[in-house]
Amino acid sequence: MIIRERSNWFLMLFIWRGSVLRKIILQLLIITAFSVVVLYFKGNVYEYKVHLNPAIFTLLGLSLAIFMGFCNSASYERFWEGRKLWGALVIESRSLTRQVMTLVNDDSHDSALKKQQFVRMIVALCWALNFQLRNKDPKDKLRNLLSEEHFKRIEDKKFLPVILLSLMAEWINEQNRNKKMDTIILSSIDAQLNSISQIIGGCERIASTPLPFAYSVLLHRTVYMYCFWLPFGLVDVVGWMMPVIVLFVSYTFIALDAIIQQIQDPFGEEENDLALNNLCDTIQFSVYELADIAQPDFKTSNHYFID
Repeated sequence: MIIRERSNWFLMLFIWRGSVLRKIILQLLIITAFSVVVLYFKGNVYEYKVHLNPAIFTLLGLSLAIFMGFCNSASYERFWEGRKLWGALVIESRSLTRQVMTLVNDDSHDSALKKQQFVRMIVALCWALNFQLRNKDPKDKLRNLLSEEHFKRIEDKKFLPVILLSLMAEWINEQNRNKKMDTIILSSIDAQLNSISQIIGGCERIASTPLPFAYSVLLHRTVYMYCFWLPFGLVDVVGWMMPVIVLFVSYTFIALDAIIQQIQDPFGEEENDLALNNLCDTIQFSVYELADIAQPDFKTSNHYFID
């Protein structure tokens, strides 16, 4: 994902990075070339004049805009829910770290190391969820975060965030059995683990249930049919400016269609998807500070970043 400070209005016209223009430039060139051909032949196809009233495109454009607005709202709702879930994961990770570091009644050196090991499990869970949502192998990342014993226990598992959550619950239960925390604290921490479990389930729901395919197909077909028929409706109305008008209208509709397709899967790795790597870095940096663990190198920019 790209996060960029808003430039002045003129520079915004020429921003390329983060725009969907790179994905649709070929389609726009094809439609513009088609419009030029229609203009050259003055709307005739094999000596047959294609008569299309511009009013038809006004009605179709209005209907298309309403439908695109619905699809855009549905896609953005998925994007925003994904962001809220990961924002909640940031909060729950910090709260769980704070509780473990301050409420487990054992100040020995060995206990401090075990607490730090637990904090690393929190970070490993976040990275495991990140990689699971993106269908990537997290083993190399988790090997650097977990102890050898814990890594062997998850090495052959599929749903790693859930397994790591179970290991964390085992650690908490062990502290309770050893009388290092009372049942009230145990209940409070268990509530934190339940909240994280709900976050994992919410992310899996978004990732495994895309928008109905029929919506995407209908929107995609309608947009391109509209754009390819539009030159015949405008060729006798605007004359030589017709290809320019068609290009502008096509850019608006096709770009919005591309944005809708992009953000309906908020956990992908395209420029407008959620910056999961940076969110994991944020979690890791903040909980490591709470647990007094040496920090790795984090490379982020104050202006923009690509996940």
